[in-house]
Amino acid sequence: MIILPAILESFRSLKDKSYKIIFESNELTPEQMVGINESLGKFGYLAFKSDPFKQSEKDLINSLEADFEDKKKSPGQRLRGVLFRVWETYPEGYVDFPAYYTAKIETLINHFKGKLD
Repeated sequence: MIILPAILESFRSLKDKSYKIIFESNELTPEQMVGINESLGKFGYLAFKSDPFKQSEKDLINSLEADFEDKKKSPGQRLRGVLFRVWETYPEGYVDFPAYYTAKIETLINHFKGKLD
């Protein structure tokens, strides 16, 4: 867990409806820099408040566990759902989703078949 004093500098919305949030901090310790470096590219949670965290709050935050797996859907169902969202945004000339899905799955199948040769 990394806890840093910081100022919320800015934010902006991105085209995929996510947000880019930028914080600014004073000089960091080597341990804080190591924590930041180890966290690059990882998904996590951010807590921000105006006052320093109390030890009980730190303990509570540290005890939380996240489960990023979607266990309700099979991997195939998840892939189909993602492809549907991509088709909604970038239909690539396909009028209906079944045709788009078939074309993309064929591309994926051929990609992996190519690795067998």
